This record gives sequence, structure tokens and C-alpha cells, in this order.
Amino acid sequence: MTTPVWLTIALPLVGAAILLLGGRRTDTWGHLLGCAASIASFVVGAVLFTDMLGRDAEHRTIHENLFSWVPVAELQVDFGLQLDQLSMCFVLLITGVGSLIHVYSIGYMAEDPDRRRFFAYLNLFLAAMLLLVLADNYLGLYVGWEGVGLASYLLIGFWAHKPSAATAAKKAFVVNRVGDMGLAIAIFAMFANIGSISYEGVFAAAPQLSDGALTFIGLLLLLGACAKSAQVPLQSWLGDAMEGPTPVSALIHAATMVTAGVYLIVRSGPVFELSPTAQLAVVIVGAVTLMFGAIIGCAKDDIKKALAASTMSQIGYMVLAAGLGPVGYAFAIMHLLTHGFFKAGLFLGAGSVMHAMNDEVDMRRYGGLRKALPITFATFGLGYLAIIGVPPLAGFFSKDGIIEAALGAGGVKGPILGATAILGAGITAFYMTRVMLMTFFGEKRWAPEAHPHESPKVMTWPMILLAVGSVGSGAAFAINGTLERWLEPVVGAHEVHHVAPVWVVTTVILAVVAVGIVIAYRMYGVRPVPEEAPAGSLLTVAARSDLGGDAFNEEVFMVPGQALTRGLVKMDDGAIEGVAGGLASLVSRTSRGLRRLQTGFARSYALAMLAGAALLAGAILAVQLW
Repeated sequence: MTTPVWLTIALPLVGAAILLLGGRRTDTWGHLLGCAASIASFVVGAVLFTDMLGRDAEHRTIHENLFSWVPVAELQVDFGLQLDQLSMCFVLLITGVGSLIHVYSIGYMAEDPDRRRFFAYLNLFLAAMLLLVLADNYLGLYVGWEGVGLASYLLIGFWAHKPSAATAAKKAFVVNRVGDMGLAIAIFAMFANIGSISYEGVFAAAPQLSDGALTFIGLLLLLGACAKSAQVPLQSWLGDAMEGPTPVSALIHAATMVTAGVYLIVRSGPVFELSPTAQLAVVIVGAVTLMFGAIIGCAKDDIKKALAASTMSQIGYMVLAAGLGPVGYAFAIMHLLTHGFFKAGLFLGAGSVMHAMNDEVDMRRYGGLRKALPITFATFGLGYLAIIGVPPLAGFFSKDGIIEAALGAGGVKGPILGATAILGAGITAFYMTRVMLMTFFGEKRWAPEAHPHESPKVMTWPMILLAVGSVGSGAAFAINGTLERWLEPVVGAHEVHHVAPVWVVTTVILAVVAVGIVIAYRMYGVRPVPEEAPAGSLLTVAARSDLGGDAFNEEVFMVPGQALTRGLVKMDDGAIEGVAGGLASLVSRTSRGLRRLQTGFARSYALAMLAGAALLAGAILAVQLW
């Protein structure tokens, strides 16, 4: 009997329910239950993966219809799950990396009085993310999408007693609502044009839709992806989200949640492939964001915010690849998976450094930590080598694949996209080398009260396992086209057009990466690092302020929104209140006038009746005489 797919979602969901409803009674063992639920979900995923391997490539998709969900007139939606090669990649990533982060959190959150609640939110997040990638229709995906947004809000604002954390949570929530509205309208448009919101129904009917309808739906899906994956122009929430506990940054804002937008684009590939305009928009967003995040990462002194900017940039690579169509889907997913290993490892390494440095996040207060934190240094260093694309580590295979696919894009797109991706690789090497040098090398710049020490084993072992993935996952996915062949039944096959021999492209990329490393070494390895950031150039100042992302949102959205609100208030106070007040005054004056006729004296009423009768008789007589 096949293992039920719904178990992967149910286990962490039940764990979250027990921890939230059980309250303080579960404090002593809540963290253990949270880890057990996550690990059990991973085990179920691994069993399903093994079962999938035992079947032919064309017969690996599993459909489960659990119950009739929305039986309303023409809208008939079952609560169904679909496990195929694409969703299986996400199931293993979410539950595997998620479980390691759960275990790490036992040590990181050991002193927090609300640790049980933290694990409940982690479990809730896993359940929502699994629903997002396992649903067989857009409505199910949307429920998971909103669940992920809720869990993200709760985890970013977990330390809500800090105003900065509360503000960051609200900011992430509001920005994501913009994208969620785009996704919701896209689903409405699908039903209006097709009469179905299931993947099977939408993709089968998409070729019959007009170009306008396809472009409209595609752009709205992209809007949803931009918010969830922190892509321009909805990227401003990601840096502030680092106010949450570091395991949150590793799980939600590096390995899983921010990749949901990439999943949405790849899953909706049949729609985007039929709309060149929407597909071009995806490519542009990815290319702009990968440069946007890379430039911001060069100027951040907060170690977590530097890694957050890096996440923005790396997701940009994935979105760029997804926008290239079938030729880029496999590379987008490959980089998504390798990024899950090395970026989660980098964030957990940053958390280990903070744990050793009394929660200090300013890299200008670090320096020389490699001897005090040897395991953290080694695991963080492997993640660093992986993200900058040093062979044979993971990032080398996935990022080079994206660059080659970009160079092979048709027309003038190829050289522009390829050059952008290569330049992004060089900048990535610069800012990540900067992070390594400022944190682990050079003179000690610690505060007197700091006493750096290695983290406990419950924190270092997850870091070690993620470092192993950072080293070997890329080769495992790339050699002999393993991942491409695995995903082919779902996303299709397409041969990469090589504009030059592979070794030439690889040499150019590695040369650019080497230049980035050398520049960073000359700036931060040879020269002493000042404890206070110098003024810097105009570009540096702009990068420190996130290239004006918040200012843009304020001027384009917030200020006009506030002006519109004030105008509506004035209109309500003036015109609407004036009309309503005038009518009320008229009724009041009329009532006062009529009230004078109601004297309460019988003789007055009798006189009025006599006068009325006389007038009526006179009128009748006048008519007859006339």
C-alpha cells in the first residue's frame, strides 16, 4: 500500500496544533515534539521518494483527492494533492533542511521562555509550505501561500517586545499582501476564462486563451511571486525580516518561503510559455533583482542583512532561469536546491557567531573568530565557497548552468542576460569574501565583555550536515544531467544552446569571481577594518539604504495613499457629511414647524376640522357653479 501523501502535511500540522493548544503544559517537551513532527514528515517524504524511484518516469505522479472542497455551482474544487518529480524536490528540501533547522533551534532558543511556541510556529510553517507545493490546484496553493505568510509574520515578529521586530513583521505582512492580491486576481481570471483552477484544467485550456488573457494572468502570477520571493519591486521586506530569530532566517528567508515564487513560476510554466510578454517580464525581474541584491550586499555591516541581500540576489538567478522557459527550469530548481543547503548553512553559521558574540550582528565588531569558532568557520567557509561558485562545490554547477542558459537565450537577450549574470557572480564573490574576512580574519575587534566560544553540538551538527550538502549536492544533481532527467516529465526537455565551449564560459566566470575575491581581499584582508563604517561613495550610501527601496515605496505608494486617505476624509467631512447634515437639518426644521400644529387642544382640532369642511364644501359648490 502506498504511503499517503497527506501525512507529510498532517504530521507538522498536528504538532503545531498540540503545541499551540496544549499551552504551558507542553513547555518541557514541546521542542522535542516539534522536531519529531518535522523529522517524521521527512521520513514519510523519503519513503514516497523511494517508492517514486521504483516506477517508470511517466508514471511517477501521485494524485490524492481527499474530499469535495468547494462544490458551488460551476466552481467544483476538490481538496486534492499532487506529488510529482517537481513537488518531490520541494518536499525533501522543506522537510530535510527544515528538520536540521528544528534541531539547531533546540540549542539556539534554549534560554527563551517561549521556545515551545517558537517550535509550534516552525511546524505550522512546514505544514503550510508543504500544502503550497503539494496542492493540485491554484486554490489549494493559495491556502498554503497564505499559511506561509501567516507563519512568516508570527516568526519574524516572535520577539514582538522589540519594536523593530514588530515593525518588520507588519512590513513583511503588508508587502506580501500586495503579491497575494495579484495571485488571487490571477485565480479569478483563470476561472472566468477557463472555468477551472486545477493545474490540469488550466494548462489544457491555456492554448485556447487570447494573448491578452494569458499575459494578464502571467503578470499577476509574477506579482505574487515577486512578493513571496522578495523580487523587485516588492523586495523591501526581506532585510527587515532578519529581526526574527536566526533559525527563522535560515528556514523561511533562505531555504523555503522565498523560493515559493520560483515554484509558482515553474509550476505555471505552460502559461508563461504561451505569453512572451509575461515571460520577458519574469526574465527582467530576475536580472534586475540579482544585481539589486548583490549591490546591497556589498554595503551591509550586519551579517544577517548581508546574507539577506545575498538571498535576494540568488533568488534573482532562479527567477531569471525560470523566465527562460524549459531550457532554464531545471537549472532554476537545481540552484534552488543547492541554495537551500549553502544559504541555510550560512545563516546557521551567522547564528552561531551571534551566539558566541552576545548577539552582536555588526561584522565590524568581529574579526579573528576562526580560531575561537573552528567548526563554525569550517562550515561557514564551505558555504561561502559554494555560493561564489568555486568548483566542485554546489553553487558552481547550478549557477554556471543558469549563466550558460542565459547566454544561449535568443536575440539580444543572450549577451545582456549572460553579462548581467556573470557580473553578478563577480559581485557575489566580492561581498561574500568581505563577510568572511570581516568575520573570521584580521585583528580582533571584539567588545571587552565578549568571550567567543564554539556552539554546542546540537547546533554544530546541523551546520556540518548542511556543509556536506553545500559540497556535494551540485555534483549529484548535475553529473549526467540527473536532475534534468528527473524533472523532464514535468517541465519538459530543452537543449541548452552553447554560444561557446563550456570550458571557455567556465574560465570567464571563474576569472570574474577571482577578480571579486582579489578586490575584497585588498580592501578588507590587507587593510585594517575600521570599527565605524566610513562615509563611502554615493553608491555605497545608496546600497546601505537598500538602493532606496523603502524610499521608493514611501513616495510611490505610502505618500499618495496617505494623500488619498486625507482627501477621502475631507470629502466625507465636507460633501458627504454636509449632505447628510443638511438633510437632517431640513427634517428637523420641518418637524419643528409641523409640531406647532399639534397643540393637544380639542377646540383647536375642532376649529381645524370645521375650517377644512368649510373649504371642502366651498370647493364643491364652486365646481358645480362653474
